[in-house]
Amino acid sequence: METNLLILFLALLADRFFGDPDGLWQKVPHPVFLFGKAIDFADQQFNNAGKPDDERRRDGFLAMLGLLVLAGAIGLLVHLALGTIQPFGGLIEALIVAVFLAQKSLGDHVGRVAMALRDEGIVGARRAVSMIVGRDPEVLDHAGVSRAAIESLAENTSDGIIAPAFWYVLLGLPGLLAYKMLNTADSMIGHMNDRHRDFGRFAAKLDDVANWIPARLTGLLISAAAWIVHGHDAARRSFNVMMRDARLHRSPNAGWPEAAMAGALEVALAGPRIYGGVVANEPLLNGAGRRDAGAENIEEALDIFNVTTGIFTATIFVLFLIGLLF
Repeated sequence: METNLLILFLALLADRFFGDPDGLWQKVPHPVFLFGKAIDFADQQFNNAGKPDDERRRDGFLAMLGLLVLAGAIGLLVHLALGTIQPFGGLIEALIVAVFLAQKSLGDHVGRVAMALRDEGIVGARRAVSMIVGRDPEVLDHAGVSRAAIESLAENTSDGIIAPAFWYVLLGLPGLLAYKMLNTADSMIGHMNDRHRDFGRFAAKLDDVANWIPARLTGLLISAAAWIVHGHDAARRSFNVMMRDARLHRSPNAGWPEAAMAGALEVALAGPRIYGGVVANEPLLNGAGRRDAGAENIEEALDIFNVTTGIFTATIFVLFLIGLLF
């Protein structure tokens, strides 16, 4: 595990400061794009709308299991191949792990929303936020755009950084690739619509399980970051709102980082929103907080995000040192 911790530490540094090279994924397909192609193939081949519901659930289970085995096997083969060219293999593995993390890209995308609000107004802000959220951007005002960006930042801190890192530490490259396959599948087929309600059921439920610990860990890290950025009161407020409101969220996991961020910023997040023209009536997280969020609140959230990932990176390095000593 010490080796995984060191590789993860290097990957977190590489992703935070360098991210993905400009234009790289325009020349070669990103691995997650290839995962999406595999998931879409399974959906088209095995999701037969004419079958009974229980058979579609079975087929979805088998298809997802096959995709997870495929991703894990690829991760294992790559890891074994890199093991033959040490010490360079470890450095290459760190670069591979960095590809599956989203610190710089997430921060950059959310930062562009704040910049667009200041420089281009609501039209540019809606365009920028549409890159990171699934709701209808045309119905969002300045506050709606700002809150959507903050919610996406908080949730994806877990899904895009803490969770893949967590599974890499536990299971190495096979665990990381299997998690990314699962998380991608949840975003593609884990929906409660007629086509995917049964076929994607296993993917959605397993993704909830895979993110259970990382989501709660992310919430705690956000509360700790709030202490560093704004002091004891902000940290206590963040933690209390998380413990009180996290379970109000429709997701069993997303509410933890979102509620922690809502408390830290003293803003209200979640609540009613529109997806594909359909209103989703959801309760507010930190309902007593401000709803008139703006660019300055997005930037404040980014400050907390940067400290959150910094705490996490430092923790990984400390655990590595402890592993060496004991």
